[in-house]
Amino acid sequence: MMFNRMIKKIFYKAAIFITCLCCTAIVVAQQQVTVSATVDKNRILIGEQIELKLSVDVPENEVIRFFSIDSLPHFEFLDKQKIDTTNTNHGTRLMQVIRITSFDSGSWMIPSLVLAENIATDSIPIEVSFSPFDPNQAYHDIKDVIAVEEEKKQDWWWYAAGGGLLLLLIILYLIFRKKPKPVTKQADEPVDAYKEAMTGLELLRKQKTDPKTYYSSLIDIFRLYVFKKKGVLSLQKTTDDLVMQLRSINLQKEQFDKLAQALRLGDFVKFAKYQPSEADDNSSWEIIRQTIMTIEQMEVNTASTEKNKE
Repeated sequence: MMFNRMIKKIFYKAAIFITCLCCTAIVVAQQQVTVSATVDKNRILIGEQIELKLSVDVPENEVIRFFSIDSLPHFEFLDKQKIDTTNTNHGTRLMQVIRITSFDSGSWMIPSLVLAENIATDSIPIEVSFSPFDPNQAYHDIKDVIAVEEEKKQDWWWYAAGGGLLLLLIILYLIFRKKPKPVTKQADEPVDAYKEAMTGLELLRKQKTDPKTYYSSLIDIFRLYVFKKKGVLSLQKTTDDLVMQLRSINLQKEQFDKLAQALRLGDFVKFAKYQPSEADDNSSWEIIRQTIMTIEQMEVNTASTEKNKE
């Protein structure tokens, strides 16, 4: 009885040891990097494609790396897809598909691809051959002879003569055609500033407009006249600036004061919404007209004086 018990204890201990050893081997195996290389066919015709699949299983906490392949003996690369990465229960799986072909007939070998020390794929045999030849098939040319009809001779000189005649007619037309006489545009006569101002005043007086438009037009007529006649740049100036510049014209004080009053009345109407009476309209119009006439007479007198001096 004692001997049997000892045998059982030894057997149990041995079984436990073997079980632990197997578990340790499985864990170690799972923690190792595994690689594989497969093809979809081992026999191809020259120029036919082969799909080479590469796979790398990397356990957790291991450095992730993949094959670096640029060429294979006797094979050419057609397409190299991107590396596909997926997570697994044991780590990370990397996969890549490479399409290759061969134009060398014979038995070749895709060599073992090394990822790291002691980690490499198996080599893969590939048979590359020509299309099967049937000796019983009759020989024939690649392509039958095609009969070519002789081209008819064309009377090309008729076309050449017609083209030359047409070209001659065009040249004669360009040489002898009548050229139109150049039209001389008469220069526009300069508009007299005084007549322009008087005409504008008469038209303004006949028109029926609102007070703001009336006084704006009235003062613009005067501004344009003094600019053309006296060189007073007043079109973009305020009324006060215009009045200051008009002092150089040397108008009589009474007439100058009336002109300044008429110009300022225009500002009241345009900006202060002042409602002028009909008497105001007529008075302002008359003051502007008289001022223009006075300035014009002064110009005539100045010109006459200078002529007499000569």
